[in-house]
Amino acid sequence: MQDINPIYHNPFGVAFQWKRNSVKDINMVQLVFRDTGLLLSRKELTDFQKNIKCALESHTLCQDCQQNESCRALLLDTPAPQVTLALSKKELNAVHDLVEGTLFQLQLDNLLYGPKEPGI
Repeated sequence: MQDINPIYHNPFGVAFQWKRNSVKDINMVQLVFRDTGLLLSRKELTDFQKNIKCALESHTLCQDCQQNESCRALLLDTPAPQVTLALSKKELNAVHDLVEGTLFQLQLDNLLYGPKEPGI
């Protein structure tokens, strides 16, 4: 934990920034959940937030499915067009909370302390 600056976490995942990283990655946020890690810029994080909202609004689970809560039938597009995540409804809600909480904390920190780095 000494190499990271935690931003937000929930029981499903964590968002942080690396303390020591290359110059090109200094404005990036690392999201880690399930067995997935995404290194995203602020714009990509906002785009990912929009994708999550679309997935929450447009996807419905099978009504007669016995595994409705755990079924990973929901597809979530990531900022990388080649990568789509298969999630359950519970996981999708947890990722939604993780991204919303991360963006809120970044905005709050920016308001309270000013921008630490351009773009964040």
